[in-house]
Amino acid sequence: MKTPLWFPQSFFARTLWLVLIVVLFSKALTLVYLLMNEDMVVDRQYSHGAALTVRAYWAADERSREAIAKSAGLSWVSQENEQPEEQHWPYSGIFQRQMRTELGPDTETRLRIHAPSMLWVHAPSLGDGWLGIPLYPHPLRGQQIWSVLGWFLGIGLLSTAAAWIFVRQLGKPLKRLVVASREFGKGRSVRLPLGQDTPSEMAEVYRAFNQMADDVEQVGRERELMLAGVSHDLRTPLTRLRLSLELMPEGEREMVEDMVRDIEDMDQILDQFLAFIRDGRDEPVEEGDLNELTREVVAPFNQGEKRVGISLEPLPPFPLRRVSMKRLLGNLIGNALHHGGGHVEVASHLAGGGGAPYIVLSVLDRGPGIAPQELDSIFNPFIRGDKARGGKGTGLGLAIVKRIAAQHGGSVELRNREGGGMEARVCLPLGLMLPRGAS
Repeated sequence: MKTPLWFPQSFFARTLWLVLIVVLFSKALTLVYLLMNEDMVVDRQYSHGAALTVRAYWAADERSREAIAKSAGLSWVSQENEQPEEQHWPYSGIFQRQMRTELGPDTETRLRIHAPSMLWVHAPSLGDGWLGIPLYPHPLRGQQIWSVLGWFLGIGLLSTAAAWIFVRQLGKPLKRLVVASREFGKGRSVRLPLGQDTPSEMAEVYRAFNQMADDVEQVGRERELMLAGVSHDLRTPLTRLRLSLELMPEGEREMVEDMVRDIEDMDQILDQFLAFIRDGRDEPVEEGDLNELTREVVAPFNQGEKRVGISLEPLPPFPLRRVSMKRLLGNLIGNALHHGGGHVEVASHLAGGGGAPYIVLSVLDRGPGIAPQELDSIFNPFIRGDKARGGKGTGLGLAIVKRIAAQHGGSVELRNREGGGMEARVCLPLGLMLPRGAS
């Protein structure tokens, strides 16, 4: 069943709405009950008190009656005078029944609810005439109903605030898990604390997450150790092969040069594997000038002839891993020179304005470009855009670039340029302080 668009999407909002609806519904039912049963809640109390007042009045002597009448605000008219008029009220029968129960079956009542509110009682068994007892304002009628509604609204708001605090406390462990999952997905070593304030259900989830993190990091360490061992073991025979080729006769020099180039390619492939595994996460972070670092990377490519141009705008200092960032730029420039051909340009500028500024590094070439459907997958390990740009390699260069950019809180994307060629754009947000010596 599809969830409606108006339905809260977060666990926090759903729980808060549930508590709020239950609280308000219970308050509404209570209010309706009081309104429908006010005879039991209020009117019987009034009529009982009025009956006690009538009894006390008729049981006293003349002098005491005057004192009682003055203190209670009572009025008395004789039976011969005009009988007090009665105003219609749905619950006036309650006073009649209550008075006859307490003062005798021949008791009569008249009720006036408009100011001044008065209950008139004629009890022949106690005395002659009509005795008027003032009625105090009913808490559920007239203007005072707004006071009652205000109390109910206030109680509802307090209940909602308490529910909000309670649900927020429940949501904190979930938010902590979300943050930890994102950090772990970026390759950082994260463990969730198991404190006394952690609910038992979430503690089990935390333990499972920590165990998963231990297992994944152990697999990574074993993979790194394995590839490092393979690289070390392969470099020795490659070195022997190269020495053997140097001793071959001059007449086979062309074949020897081809074989040397193949050995150098194999050596570069091993370097790429090691660079991908050792992604620089242990390298210390330092504030540096990206423009100066770019010039250092570009300089070796321009020895002999100028193949890489630079267009650098002033940039603020940026916290970076120096060796990793040089590898990122070197991979992008080497990839552009290898596949793009001709002239390559490296540009930098500050973007984002005052809201969320970020540094943009671009490496541009005029090669054949990449098919649009391959742009998203080209950053995956061992994937090359050979269909459009052809060439050798492991397919790890751009994967390394993506990982280094992510370690600096940034992103990288490839764009086909108008008129042919590619732009590799790296965006690095400012204001992100990376932990020193860790990822």
